[in-house]
Amino acid sequence: MDQNLEKLPSLQRLQAIMARLRSADGCQWDRAQTHKSLLPYLIEETYEVVETIESGQMPQLREELGDLLVQVYFHAQLAAERDDFTIDDIASDSCDKLVRRHPHVFGEKKDLNPEQVRDQWERIKVDSREKESVLAGVPKTMPALLLAYRVGEKAAGVGFDWKNPRDIFDKIKEEIGEFEVEFDSAKRDGMVHELGDLIFALVNLARRIGVDPEYALRKTVGRFIERFEYIEKSLKEQGRSFSETTLEEMELLWQQAKR
Repeated sequence: MDQNLEKLPSLQRLQAIMARLRSADGCQWDRAQTHKSLLPYLIEETYEVVETIESGQMPQLREELGDLLVQVYFHAQLAAERDDFTIDDIASDSCDKLVRRHPHVFGEKKDLNPEQVRDQWERIKVDSREKESVLAGVPKTMPALLLAYRVGEKAAGVGFDWKNPRDIFDKIKEEIGEFEVEFDSAKRDGMVHELGDLIFALVNLARRIGVDPEYALRKTVGRFIERFEYIEKSLKEQGRSFSETTLEEMELLWQQAKR
């Protein structure tokens, strides 16, 4: 390791390493990358951070956040080579944005609760014309549940929301009824439309009670996998296959797995 690199503060060292990897005498793989070619790695590292947080593996979180940080510095290095912007520009913009969106801290002191801070954040973005629309800036490529959650959250930030979470139950019942009509008529387009409305209503309920629907669904899928694997293991121990097992017998094993 270059001794000059080792003497640098960590973030400067990371920046210097990325520049070295991209230099003429650096790494052929790193030199071949572009913003687009790096996208799969950026997404993968982000999901690894999410998985680590959800599993509560705090020691591993340090490593995963570091891997994600490398991706940020990699993109910054690519941009710097084109004279688009630098990592310092990124940090400076972020600092300005944080100060601007927290006037209750850096301006006139106000004791706001988390929900009021979130709503203020959304209003500032629109009032300052930083965003042309309340819903601007939400990537449409986000996972659908997360997209629905963020769209509902942004609309709520300017007051477009149910006053009481219990009111959403009526909306859910309404959407179930409308879906049943389309289901009974066997109209696929109608079912797709109404099922989407029903899921969106459920996401809004989750948002109002402070539950991340993506996390809740992941937990449910995780439980389903564990219980289904219990059924598989039990059948293997009995020397039986799924084709030799009735639904009632599988349901019995499912209930055992739940216990």
